[in-house]
Amino acid sequence: MRPMRVMEPAPPYRGEGLHALWHVSEDPSLVRFEPHHSPSHELDEPLVWAIDTRHLPLYWFPRDCPRATFWAVSSTTSADVDAFLGGDRLRRVHVVEPGWLDAMRTTRVVAYRMPEGTFERWDRYWISREPVEAVERVELGDLVKRHEAAGIELTTERDLPELWERVIASTLDFSGIRLRNATLAR
Repeated sequence: MRPMRVMEPAPPYRGEGLHALWHVSEDPSLVRFEPHHSPSHELDEPLVWAIDTRHLPLYWFPRDCPRATFWAVSSTTSADVDAFLGGDRLRRVHVVEPGWLDAMRTTRVVAYRMPEGTFERWDRYWISREPVEAVERVELGDLVKRHEAAGIELTTERDLPELWERVIASTLDFSGIRLRNATLAR
């Protein structure tokens, strides 16, 4: 396993709640999570993946929805805060293509709270090498409204890959998921 880097957390959001670990899925019937290989990650071993409460909004999307998310950290320049966050260091921005908004309102997405005992931190994620049984299941509902209630800006961009190139060239922290699914993916 590669050495873990220390990452600053994203800014808090309205109604965040206590720290917990979560797994998000469109399958509402999951109970037990078995370790499995994930070809999109560099860890070459079977794992159960989870995300903490602070970063859970990175998964308030239908599974295949391409999204670019970004926020400021201590090393983010004032110029980037102005350019991407309207001068607000505490602002979190999530961007999708316009065609995904209807699916965000109607796709059934469930967050499963995981017991923390077997998990260890890996980057901004948490991993377990052992099977895990969820301790709670939360229906996320309308994901557009969930963003609004949390005070996280949800916006659209027709050319998501172009925006992503600018974000990753900036001093912002970010997470891009399923970007290969973008309509204009290069």
